This record gives sequence, structure tokens and C-alpha cells, in this order.
Amino acid sequence: MDWNTLATTLFGADHGIVRQGDLLRGTVRFDGAPLAVIGTTDHAPIGVRLALAQARAVLDTLAEHPGRPLLLLVDTQGQQLRRRDELLGINRAMAHLGMAIDLARRRGHRVLGLVYDQALSGGFITSGLIADACDALPDAEIRVMRIPAMARVTKLPEARLAELSQSNPVFAPGVANYVAMGGVRALWDGDLQAALREALAHAPREDRRAADGLARGGRRLAAAVVQRVLDAP
Repeated sequence: MDWNTLATTLFGADHGIVRQGDLLRGTVRFDGAPLAVIGTTDHAPIGVRLALAQARAVLDTLAEHPGRPLLLLVDTQGQQLRRRDELLGINRAMAHLGMAIDLARRRGHRVLGLVYDQALSGGFITSGLIADACDALPDAEIRVMRIPAMARVTKLPEARLAELSQSNPVFAPGVANYVAMGGVRALWDGDLQAALREALAHAPREDRRAADGLARGGRRLAAAVVQRVLDAP
């Protein structure tokens, strides 16, 4: 689903979201209350310029509209793979974006992520995955690394990784596997307005991803490891 169709479905034809290059930004009204919308489109690569533009939009919301909920629309191919962005410090720009979103959460803003098309790698980690909760459309594509790239990094044969992906969602791309691991809280299927209403009403105040992954059988050890760290003297 393209961003304008999604926005029209959720907020009506006069939704108020505007596109500036690959950046989406605007204020909409949902159930009579204002909602800030920030996101990306066209499988945008997240470079220094786009990361800082998103961070600016988040910080403007904090400064001008304390407490206003934020909806992050995610469609990205990951970080921009260019020497210019590396030299300008893309890692720091993306960290700045993540810290801006985290600050919004700490200041009492409800922050929701919605993967409506594609979410890959660092572009996803520093946006939707930092939200209070990240949901997705059923047709969305989510992955951190393809199996061939995973094979190069882990030095394991592709055939072995493909075999592991059949039983372990950690090794497999796909939105259903991210639901199983707890990275994606829920899929928005059917009535999208009802799904957004539910998400806003029940956005968790604490990070439940490890617990959800355990309950769903996708990440069996993460919750226990987190608890051991918390219990350590």
C-alpha cells in the first residue's frame, strides 16, 4: 500500500500529510484529537540528511506540542550506503534520530511505528523499533539481512541458514517472523482505523518485545537473559 492510500484510509482525503522528497510529515486529526505523523516513502535510504530531517520533525513536535502522540510510517531500504554519508557521520545522525524518538517517549508522547511497505536494517532499527510499539501491514516486508549476506557474516553455509530459517524466526525474513520474535506487536488487517485506535489506546509503557517473543515462541532466551541482567548485583 502506498503512503497516500494509507493516509487517506486512516484520516480521509484531506489528511494534511505532505511529502518532501522521501520525507513524510504532517499533523492529522484522529477521533477528534491531533496526531503527528512522520515517516519515509519510496523505500528511502536513510542518509544523514533524511535522518536529521526526521529528528527535526520529532523535536519540533516535542517543543511545540507537548504530549502529542506520534505515528512513524516506515518504508526504508536501510541506511544510505554512500561514502559521503559515512564521512559526514551517518552513524551519529541515525543515533540522533533514535535518541530524539526515545526522548519523545520519556517526555510522555505515545510513539507508534507502522511498517506499511518495507523495513530493512538500520533504517528500521532507529525508527519503528524504538517506538513504544511497532505494528505492520500484512503485506509489509521486514528483514535485517538476507540469507546470502548472513552467510558471509556468520561464515555458515547458505543451505544451513536456510534450514535453520524453517524452524527459527531469528534466521528468517518476513513480517510473520518479526511478530513471532516480538519485534512487531501486531498486524493491522481489516479495519485500519480500528487498528490505529487500538494501538493508541494500548501502547505499552515498557519494552515488552522480549516477553512477547518468549510467549510467541520466537525468542526463547531473550527474556531470561534480560531478567538475569536486571537481577545481577
